Amino acid sequence: MPEKHLRLPAVIETTGLSRSTIYAMMNEGSFPRPVTLGKRLVAWPESTITKWLTERARVAA
Repeated sequence: MPEKHLRLPAVIETTGLSRSTIYAMMNEGSFPRPVTLGKRLVAWPESTITKWLTERARVAA
């Protein structure tokens, strides 16, 4: 089964971060970059976001 990709609204909902925070963290290298799915379409692989959340929770613990 192909991997599910999350668009920005779903990433915001899943992570609890704002759009500006996500892009600022991407520029710092502390948040995964999206993949290009089309000429004007980007999304994040769901597994990448899940992994990022897991690692972030592990560091916070």
